[in-house]
Amino acid sequence: MSTDAAAGDSTPERPVHLDSEADLDEFLATHDRVLVDFYTEGCALCASIEPVVGNVARAHDDLAVATINPRDDPPLIDRFSITSAPTLVLFEKGEVVGRLASGFQGGDAIDAFLENPRGDE
Repeated sequence: MSTDAAAGDSTPERPVHLDSEADLDEFLATHDRVLVDFYTEGCALCASIEPVVGNVARAHDDLAVATINPRDDPPLIDRFSITSAPTLVLFEKGEVVGRLASGFQGGDAIDAFLENPRGDE
């Protein structure tokens, strides 16, 4: 995990870059509500959503935000059914409660997803 990770109960004010499935599991165990941005290197949509995800992290005190490249730890691809990038996955108490895999999303769309992660499903 990068050195930007906050310890204890505090929620990081910016996205924390994770390197492995173990880092992700530790991050999920540390924070009650987590948004994970699964991205890939060289993905233009992933690069353009990065600052938006940063703004979301700063705007939500109750949300920890992490980024991870599933190609760095391939079991993540199957575990979280990652079929496109970027994919945003929302966790509450370690459980997946929603996913947003519709390409680039603006801050308003991500905020709406956070309010209603299951959408119309």
